[in-house]
Amino acid sequence: MHESSDTLQLGLLNQYYMHKAGFVNIIGNPNVGKSTLMNALLGEKLSIITPKAQTTRHRILGIANEENYQVVFSDTPGVLTPNYKLQEQMMHFVKSALEDADLFIILTEINEPFAHEEILRRVEKSNVPVMLLVNKIDLAKQAEVVLACEKWKATYPHWYVLAISALEQFNIQAVFDKIIELLPESPPFYPKDELTDKPVRFFIAEMVRERILMNYRKEIPYSVEVVVDSFKEEENLTSIRCVIHVARETQKGIIIGHQGKALKKVGTEARQSIEAFLGKKVFLELHVKVSKNWRENDIQLRRFGYTQ
Repeated sequence: MHESSDTLQLGLLNQYYMHKAGFVNIIGNPNVGKSTLMNALLGEKLSIITPKAQTTRHRILGIANEENYQVVFSDTPGVLTPNYKLQEQMMHFVKSALEDADLFIILTEINEPFAHEEILRRVEKSNVPVMLLVNKIDLAKQAEVVLACEKWKATYPHWYVLAISALEQFNIQAVFDKIIELLPESPPFYPKDELTDKPVRFFIAEMVRERILMNYRKEIPYSVEVVVDSFKEEENLTSIRCVIHVARETQKGIIIGHQGKALKKVGTEARQSIEAFLGKKVFLELHVKVSKNWRENDIQLRRFGYTQ
């Protein structure tokens, strides 16, 4: 016996409304653990992670898909007061995340005040559900954790407050379950096989920049931008050429190091990360170029993707 067309349409309608989807935008201070949290929620390493503040410069989407939901996570730069044009553009990414969220995650840590009260006020006025997560509790005493959570609950009684450790994966499943509960019913925004909105070249450049952040100190990592100049895939080998842009001539020598040893170390470590990411052998070539004061140059910033 065949189903009537009305019954089929009703079944399709029910299936449509049972699906949940939405944008979950993660906002917090520099180095609070936003990238670690998104990677933990996704079960994939998309955002690079280092102990240094301002590691994340762009807004990076990570997409979690199952048959009945699609969660579009958004990792954003840490909230700060800009000192130069690059940081101004980074804050534009944060502001864009305040405009399209279906759910906010405000990430904090013990004894660390949120950098900008104005952003908290905007989030509160948005009428969008908010999860306030107190991170890095593995580094604190239980009494401190309880006190911090109680303080946030008293200040924002309508927010869902939970203590977590993104690094240790503590309460991550509880966070994910609550996200699914709070998301609106909606069809997916992206194809179900997509993990991110960024191209492969973006993540390759980020992996090189991650190794620079880990291997150099002081101002050097913050004066560097990495661009994939060439990407050629063959059957058994992918050849990649990256250009490392620095702001001053003196920084070029520091990046290269004595007899090129510093740059070679970065290349070796980055190649290993890229090979794991691509799942194939990689030939990586790195070059260093001086792009004078690029952090203050509108043309260069647009070229490097720091525009909305």
